[in-house]
Amino acid sequence: MEEAIRKADVLIEALPYIKKFHKKNIVIKYGGSILGDEKIRKGVLEDIVFLSFMGLRPVLVHGGGPNISDRMRQSGKKSDFVDGMRVTDEETLKMVEEELQELNSLIVKEMNEMGALAIGLNGKEHNIIQTEKKKAKVDLGLVGHITGINKEPILEESRKDRITVILPMGIGKDKKSYNVNADEAAAHIAGSLEAEKLVLLTNVKGIMRNAEDQNSFISTLTTTEAKGLADKKVISQGMIPKVQACIDALKHGVKKTHIIDARTPHGLLLEIFTDTGIGTEIVK
Repeated sequence: MEEAIRKADVLIEALPYIKKFHKKNIVIKYGGSILGDEKIRKGVLEDIVFLSFMGLRPVLVHGGGPNISDRMRQSGKKSDFVDGMRVTDEETLKMVEEELQELNSLIVKEMNEMGALAIGLNGKEHNIIQTEKKKAKVDLGLVGHITGINKEPILEESRKDRITVILPMGIGKDKKSYNVNADEAAAHIAGSLEAEKLVLLTNVKGIMRNAEDQNSFISTLTTTEAKGLADKKVISQGMIPKVQACIDALKHGVKKTHIIDARTPHGLLLEIFTDTGIGTEIVK
């Protein structure tokens, strides 16, 4: 009986959040090695399906870096990165899009098998992700900088209670396709939708003051504090684009942003529906 009461208490704690976020857009970015782990992936997708059934409107943006790197390695093609961005020629772009499309189809299939209504959208279709060639100190090839988002195809599917699963490819005014960073894509999409939340799923607990000290975990940061930690190199390497994505999203109307560990069972639900959450929350 005590266990049943505890479960009921959890549901009651979630009730104000369910009411607050009803019919609100929640943008979730999911990628990296944790996307390739079947057990973790199915747990995350189950949470997203749950959000949909609870009346929220989740939008999933996914990457696929490790899959792309594996594919290139198998084909004998070298992966070159500059400041974390993949140098992309025509041949690489074709592999990128094929791998992202395969992942997109898998995610949609698995969510639909869980009873959801999910649909895949390629960012370059319907001009969803509008880009121009990214300027950098080294020519990155077909890597895009996002200049705009056409949110209508996303809203149209959300209004039908469908979960949109977006792969980050962009289209330029020159009609060329461009490879786009998934964190950047998620931030711009969240901003265009004025989403209630942007949640970035990763394979670390969140932001730490000291990576070696588990007790240095930071649960809440303002954008000013986050910039300060980046300047001091406390936030470094792979966390930099994630924090920047959060800052950009907040600047464009997103209410709150979160960086959470996808390996925590039901971490997404704990972050959204409980008072304490489990990850790092970045706010204005």
